[in-house]
Amino acid sequence: MTDRALVVVRAGALTTVQDLGRPGHAHLGVPRSGALDPYALRLANRLVGNPGHEAVLETTLTGCEIRPRGELTVAVGGAPCPVRVGGRPAAWGAPVRVAAGELLEVGAAVRGVRSYVAFAGGIATEPVLGSRSTDLLSGLGPAPLADGAVLPLGRPTGPAARVDGSPWPGPPSELVLRVRFGPRDDWFTEGARRTLAAGGHRVSAASNRIGLRTEGPALERAVHGELPSEGMVLGAVQVPPDGRPVVFLADHPTTGGYPVVAVVREHDLAAAAQAAPGTPVRFVPDR
Repeated sequence: MTDRALVVVRAGALTTVQDLGRPGHAHLGVPRSGALDPYALRLANRLVGNPGHEAVLETTLTGCEIRPRGELTVAVGGAPCPVRVGGRPAAWGAPVRVAAGELLEVGAAVRGVRSYVAFAGGIATEPVLGSRSTDLLSGLGPAPLADGAVLPLGRPTGPAARVDGSPWPGPPSELVLRVRFGPRDDWFTEGARRTLAAGGHRVSAASNRIGLRTEGPALERAVHGELPSEGMVLGAVQVPPDGRPVVFLADHPTTGGYPVVAVVREHDLAAAAQAAPGTPVRFVPDR
């Protein structure tokens, strides 16, 4: 039995395998998927000597616990959280050695939502359409982690980084999303567009990898008909019948029938991945 594997001791609330996703398959009804915070994924990979695209674990709020079968280097980044190896405190945001059979404990996020756990050599599950990412909407890729699951690891390709500190951005106290109005902003009143840009929305606890849902003032429709399904893109701000905007994230559907009032700049979506429920949201028109 190979020692290039790890055993899941505690899967946590939602822990999935993620890389940079599978773009280019929307015509097949397959969303991009991939890490919601790709900058954290790339940096965690760099710390353990991996290319930036290697597959890692993405945890949600409650962390996870892992026991590797062989000695390896690990880095935990993204949302800050306590890290323990063999019961001893270990560094967050830096490469750490874990001996064969030692328990790696990735604790609950103290700020933010999603932590990223990179292993030297990367997670080597079977790719689907060129990616190892778990897609919660389509069901492609490995299933979300469950206690007792075993994941294979690849072979390390480079040495771990030597760093005194890494530039991890802090989770936002206010989520600022730059948007361009359209393509269906004409389906909303001028007052609705002012409402969207005025603030007053918050991140809803119902948010997930498909979309960041908001609470707050409803956007008033000017057109009350039905749209035929049309293509959806990453960052689309779709408005369902309750009038509360939903920002589409990595596992979003590729088509939809609710009007899209605006689209968020892709660069801003990593912060959306780390915005905890209750975080104020401000949509800023991008001119």
